[in-house]
Amino acid sequence: MNQRIRFTLNGQTAEVDTDPARSLLWVLRTDLGLTGTKFGCGEGHCGACTVLVNGQATESCSLPVGRAAGAEVTTIEGLAQGAQLHPVQLAFMEHDALQCGFCTPGMILRATALLRRDPDPTPEAIVAGLEGHLCRCGTHVRVIAAVRTAARALQGGAQ
Repeated sequence: MNQRIRFTLNGQTAEVDTDPARSLLWVLRTDLGLTGTKFGCGEGHCGACTVLVNGQATESCSLPVGRAAGAEVTTIEGLAQGAQLHPVQLAFMEHDALQCGFCTPGMILRATALLRRDPDPTPEAIVAGLEGHLCRCGTHVRVIAAVRTAARALQGGAQ
C-alpha cells in the first residue's frame, strides 16, 4: 500500500506517494529524476548507489524509502552549492580520479562523509573509508590523492 513519504532532498522538501518498501535508489532515479545515483549490484556491496542520509554515507539500493522519511538526503546533484562544485568534486576533477564516472558519484559522497568524520585522513584511512566501492578503472591512487587534496581545501588550504 502506498504512503506519502516526505524528506529533505538536496535542501528542498521532497514528497512521494509510493510503497515505503521501495528502495530509495529507485525513488530517486525514477520518481524524482535524479540519475546521478547509480544502480550497480542492487545489494549494497558496490557503492555506486551511495547517497548521504543525515550526513552518513548510505547505500540507497538497500534503504527502503520509508526509512528515509523525515531525513535529509543528499545526492551528487545536491553536493555543489549552485554553480560552485564541492571541494571533493573539484579534487576528483583535478586528479582525474573519475575515468568512466559510473562509481564516481557514490565515491565522492562517501569521501565527503569521511572528511566530515576525519578532516585529515591518512592514505590508509582513506582506503579504509572507501572500502566497498568497486571501481574497474584503476584510479585508486588518484582517488586517494583527490581526497587528500579535498581535505586540505576543506581546511582552508590551497587545493
